[in-house]
Amino acid sequence: MAESDKVFAGSIPKFYDTLMVPLIFEVYAADMAELVAASSPGSVLETAAGSGVVTRLLAPKLKPDACYVVTDLNQPMLDYAANRQGSDSRIKWRQADALALPFEDASFDVVCCQFGTMFFPNRVAGYAEARRVLRPDGRFVFSVWDRIEENAFADDVTNAVAAVFPHDPPRFLARTPHGYHDIALIREELSRAGFADIEIETREKVSRAPSARDAATAYCQGTPLRNEIEARDASLLQLATDRATEAIASRHGEGPVAGKIQAHVIVAAG
Repeated sequence: MAESDKVFAGSIPKFYDTLMVPLIFEVYAADMAELVAASSPGSVLETAAGSGVVTRLLAPKLKPDACYVVTDLNQPMLDYAANRQGSDSRIKWRQADALALPFEDASFDVVCCQFGTMFFPNRVAGYAEARRVLRPDGRFVFSVWDRIEENAFADDVTNAVAAVFPHDPPRFLARTPHGYHDIALIREELSRAGFADIEIETREKVSRAPSARDAATAYCQGTPLRNEIEARDASLLQLATDRATEAIASRHGEGPVAGKIQAHVIVAAG
């Protein structure tokens, strides 16, 4: 993973939340909120919370006396999430590295992480930290994207942007968000971290956007793909977005667009 893959700063948080979240994250966040709330946990830790879509959907489902600690490695994303959330005395916001959590052992009933573990430089260490802060009967609930070929818009954008930089194609989307899809590897790494009860379900959903332009802008300017494009030639950001728009429109039509998305949802315990 390139260092720029972890940078969500500048205008990225706003584009991410206003475009990427409704495009691909919101439908899975609803599932995540249901899974986490199902056991009526008294204490929840969210890692890699991003701009807070899971937080916004989960908080209303938790008990009035629940403790909900929301963390992210990127302070700009955490700030954005906190500003979107509104006042809630149950929620504590804290910048934290999921590989070195600043919490005592056995502190939480549930640890959840939506589409964040792919960014961990050492996933086994991250999983071990989640297990350490879980109570003995606690659950670790998280999700990762399936291979990029199973996610239509991400694949379209990656191929279109590669044509703009044929000698050095930006591969952020394939390398990191969609680079951790091997179910056998996920099971193995969770087992190495000490989890014994592991359930993995692959869920297909539909990604929707008001236009091909919105979908292309979401990926090209609302994710670290933007960092890769600008590192090559910042003046070509708009051209790359235009080419991605054309690719999506050619496959999915003019006007509102819809495409397949697919992810693995994991619940680990023990």
